[in-house]
Amino acid sequence: MEVSLKNQVAVVTGSSSGIGAGIAKSMASSGATVIVNYPFEGALEQANSVLKEITDSGGNGMVYQCDVSKEDQVVKMFQDVVARFGTVDILVNNAGVQKDAPFTEMTLDQWNTVIGINLTGQFLCAREAVKEFLRRGIDTSRSIACGKIIHISSVHEIVPWAGHANYASSKGAIRMLMQTLAQEFGGDKIRVNSICPGAIQTPINKNAWETPEALADLLKLIPYNRIGQPEDIGNLAVFLASDMADYITGTSVFIDGGMTTFESFSTGG
Repeated sequence: MEVSLKNQVAVVTGSSSGIGAGIAKSMASSGATVIVNYPFEGALEQANSVLKEITDSGGNGMVYQCDVSKEDQVVKMFQDVVARFGTVDILVNNAGVQKDAPFTEMTLDQWNTVIGINLTGQFLCAREAVKEFLRRGIDTSRSIACGKIIHISSVHEIVPWAGHANYASSKGAIRMLMQTLAQEFGGDKIRVNSICPGAIQTPINKNAWETPEALADLLKLIPYNRIGQPEDIGNLAVFLASDMADYITGTSVFIDGGMTTFESFSTGG
């Protein structure tokens, strides 16, 4: 059975590179019109490159600059997308950052920046998406659901991570945000889920894979013995956004090559 997102509009935050770019391209290839969101002017070239790949492959979309931690910018983004394309069907809350530090040396700015983008940004975008879903209602020519939200979380929503207290805290909170929204709006046929990637080969974690030695060390944590790719996440996001996943809501789906089986315990700990 074909997994199709035809006639649907998807906002993918932080999609000028990395996991977000992989998701945007996968959704476009499945028929969605994709809004390639980027956070600041310096990322415009990357965003345009992602959009060009989409349009060169016969897809449709637009680029849109928005810092998801800023309420006024998020509200305007959704207003502008609805004005241009009529509605929003899918939100992928992907934008995220790391500002790592030992806990006793972590600054309030490092904490607030990560929480602001990784958590508050997901709240703001989800709020505007839900408002639009409820305004439009169910349109079965688009989907049998009223709307779909996919939060990009991490294995670190359940795995503690020393030296990354702000990041791990933001991902743990995303789990509760996702489940609460799924509970609150399930009766409206709005589906809300999280994708929890493990090690994915993107610029954010380049130091973990850019040398053969670093990659070999990383693979000690992954039973499947390969690093994930952005298209792995994109394929899962397409499925969760499609009607084939209509009975899936309130769930964290881990896509990590088995990382959360804790490979280090394979020989007895």
